[in-house]
Amino acid sequence: MTRIAVPLPPLPHVWRPDRAKVGIICLILVESCIFLTFVVAYLFFIGKSANGPQPREVLDLAPVIVNSVALLSSSWTVVIAVRALERGRTGSFLGWLLCTVLLGGFFVAGTAREWSALMSEDRLFLSTNLFGTSFYSLVGLHLLHVVVGLLMLSGVFLLGITGRVRPTHAHAVDMVSWYWHFVDAVWIVVFVTVYVIGR
Repeated sequence: MTRIAVPLPPLPHVWRPDRAKVGIICLILVESCIFLTFVVAYLFFIGKSANGPQPREVLDLAPVIVNSVALLSSSWTVVIAVRALERGRTGSFLGWLLCTVLLGGFFVAGTAREWSALMSEDRLFLSTNLFGTSFYSLVGLHLLHVVVGLLMLSGVFLLGITGRVRPTHAHAVDMVSWYWHFVDAVWIVVFVTVYVIGR
């Protein structure tokens, strides 16, 4: 007696989330909780410094606004860079990515100038008073994230120059850009907390 093989029906397609997206979303959620803690601490300590300079006496809004425009503009340039890579326009991708890195670098340099003035002219240090402690902690935490983002973007740029970044890598580069968008979004919260509410 011969057996007839009956083909099995195809297995139903099971949707699985993108691991890279899940990973970056989890990272962003954890980082958001950390930032939230620092923001709440800053708001709690507003006006509680008994001595030393107060925020309204030392925080200059004009240069911070210029720095903010540069940082927030970099979210736009990184989006254009990713889209260019998706379309196979590597030259355009590298140009816009370099623009993103330069805008981020401008923000870091601006923050360094602000801190230099606060320390040398206003004598505001981490240990000066509650304002100094909470200011440098919150703004410094954000600055650290900007530097990490810049290192990642610079690494992608260097790999791109050597021809190792291709359109097939667009998804991975997009995940790096998600982190950069997060850093930009957090700056809006930090800016409002420190330079609007905190003054």
